[in-house]
Amino acid sequence: MRDRQKVTVQGVVQGVGFRPFVYSLANRFGLGGAVWNDTTGVVIDIEGDPSRLAAFLRALVAEAPPLAHVERVIAEMQPVRHYTTFAITQSEMHEAHDVLVSPDVAPCPACLRDLADPHERRYRYPFLNCTHCGPRFTIVLGVPYDRERTTMGRFAMCTACRSEYTDPGDRRFHAQPTACPVCGPRLWVTDAHGDESPMDAPLACLSAHIQAGHIVAVKGLGGYHLVCDALQNDVVRELRRRKRREAKPLAIMVSDLDAVQRLCEVSQGEAALLASPSRPIVLLKRRADCPVAPEVAPGNRYLGVMLPYTPLHHLLLEQVARPLVMTSGNVTEEPMAYENGDAVRRLGGIAEYFLAHDRPIQVRCDDSVTRLVLGRELLLRRARGYAPLPIRLATPCAIPILACGGHLKNTFCLARGEYAFLSHHIGDLEDYQTYNTFIEGIAHFKKLFDIVPQAVAYDLHPRYLSSQYALALEGLPHIAVQHHHAHIASCLAEHGCEGPVIGVAWDGTGYGPDGRLWGGEFLLATTAHFERLAHLEEVPLPGGEQAIRQPWRMAAVYLDRVYGEAMQHLDLDFMHRLDHRSWRVMRQMLARGVNAPLTSSAGRLFDAVAALIGLRNEVQYEAQAAVELEMLAEETSGDAYPFCIRSASRPMVVETQGVIRGVVDDLLQGAPACRIATKFHATLAEMILETCHRLRERTGLQRVVLSGGVFQNVCLLTRVISRLAARSFEVYTHSQVPPNDGGIALGQVAVANAILAQRH
Repeated sequence: MRDRQKVTVQGVVQGVGFRPFVYSLANRFGLGGAVWNDTTGVVIDIEGDPSRLAAFLRALVAEAPPLAHVERVIAEMQPVRHYTTFAITQSEMHEAHDVLVSPDVAPCPACLRDLADPHERRYRYPFLNCTHCGPRFTIVLGVPYDRERTTMGRFAMCTACRSEYTDPGDRRFHAQPTACPVCGPRLWVTDAHGDESPMDAPLACLSAHIQAGHIVAVKGLGGYHLVCDALQNDVVRELRRRKRREAKPLAIMVSDLDAVQRLCEVSQGEAALLASPSRPIVLLKRRADCPVAPEVAPGNRYLGVMLPYTPLHHLLLEQVARPLVMTSGNVTEEPMAYENGDAVRRLGGIAEYFLAHDRPIQVRCDDSVTRLVLGRELLLRRARGYAPLPIRLATPCAIPILACGGHLKNTFCLARGEYAFLSHHIGDLEDYQTYNTFIEGIAHFKKLFDIVPQAVAYDLHPRYLSSQYALALEGLPHIAVQHHHAHIASCLAEHGCEGPVIGVAWDGTGYGPDGRLWGGEFLLATTAHFERLAHLEEVPLPGGEQAIRQPWRMAAVYLDRVYGEAMQHLDLDFMHRLDHRSWRVMRQMLARGVNAPLTSSAGRLFDAVAALIGLRNEVQYEAQAAVELEMLAEETSGDAYPFCIRSASRPMVVETQGVIRGVVDDLLQGAPACRIATKFHATLAEMILETCHRLRERTGLQRVVLSGGVFQNVCLLTRVISRLAARSFEVYTHSQVPPNDGGIALGQVAVANAILAQRH
């Protein structure tokens, strides 16, 4: 007896060695037929003994290649054709696309062996790869994933590469970016004017420049990095000056795990994250004897560390033999440079030399940033190595949806059916070039995943460029989604949950439906609806956005709220530093309600305490004061400051005056800043616990979702999780998408989908 089936395999199954895997599997079981790519996935026409066919189908999922993500296998019986052989055939094109695209993947062990083997023809070739590794998302132009639909289509394969490419038994069979020194991309070095240096060893040349203390630019997988010696403090300081990045931590790259362990404390889980195929930047606690220059991460106990994720990086680290600063190739606030000419124009005032190559980058893509919290990954920036893998929605979309995300840390999301394609990190839409990147990214995703949106979701804030873009799209339903509701919904979507839950959404700023600036919220939330059950006490934001850049303003506002005129007599260092003339003018503005919107922001409370204890009056980057306050806090639990919850209010109000008074009392008694920071974090954890407890009594809800940028703070997050769990709450936190604004586009999709379903 013989059976024949048409098998369609969907998921990340193109560009990951799936067809040669199917070929070898069919031969192993003595089956005939063919396999090919099309715009729905991988299609297999398979025929043979029914028992062997059943074993083949089981192995298809159980033994899939390591980079494959099999989402669905659809098998349909077909008339028998008596195939005698099995073949790999040409891809087929159909109008509808249903293919998932693989992220870029770090070199596999076999390719690293080839890189180091003098007898291999790709010895020390910086662009080697195979079906198990190499560029994917950053070079793909369309699907099916074939060479002509990648940026490698311009490189004609030599005879040797073509032989491997067409041999189903070779691991480079249909490895679309495959190349060698004869036929593939090449490296060269230029100066800051773009003039190429005539030399045969560009890597050795660039390494010498780095060792001599120069700042260089290196073209990588998704764009250019600015690179310098991470051990030379003066050089790192100069990089900061030229890049206009005064204080925000810089990432470093080191050669291997042994090198990481000489710099940082590394757990088994963190080592696995570092060495994963995604190769993200991982935040690690630095060792006391760490030789990395203080200017790399000033005032921070952690270093952002990554391992090499291209053959080029491996060769560069081998040549330099020291840790390298490896930060995005841009001037602060601009998008990363990824085209050779543009890189020289934009980075010529920063880098003295450029290491360029001629493999075009289709999508600029920054490095992902992550960390491990209580044994679970917490993504902080989702980009290279993660995007564009989709998040599967618990409730499939009835119609395709575009969600435009927020203003800071922007990502967008396109959703169709059960898949939500959250974009790579775009950045802050403060810069015209970044905004263009946002628009170009949406167009590329629409084409790549064949999604034509029939509805658009956006943030309530009327000044967000992402919202203005959404509202300019004509002929579509426009669905406004409140910022903090989107935060909670993004976490619900990650967990395949619809709610209801108690949602704790704490961040810097989000526009409320009442026109006020929310940021310390307790919501009763489902994906479709939310109700504001409680929030932090509202205070004025003097000068609007200026108060975000100058935390001293928030400290003065909180002192005024607690002490009134008597604040002038407080014997605090803060009061001695305060510009009293400016404060008098500001106080008059507050009295008249001029440019002083009310805010319940948790982020601004962090700012106030940081300024009070003398950490920072002004910030150079978002949340700098809060980050430095976290760095001061000790790991001990600490006592808590008093606070009050006005339960009779609707919504309830969590008063913070007792916290400010407690901080001031400690300062007057000479308490060290680290003790105050520790008590402050303990207080916020108790606030969240007590408020959730009272809301549970009111609603009966046991499930709590923690989302928003404040929950990037591990000191606070771990305390909150442990306290809630000890009181029998079921706690949901982020893992697949960031808790910051990089995740709200997913939440917007979830909310819009639920609202559209109700309307239908």
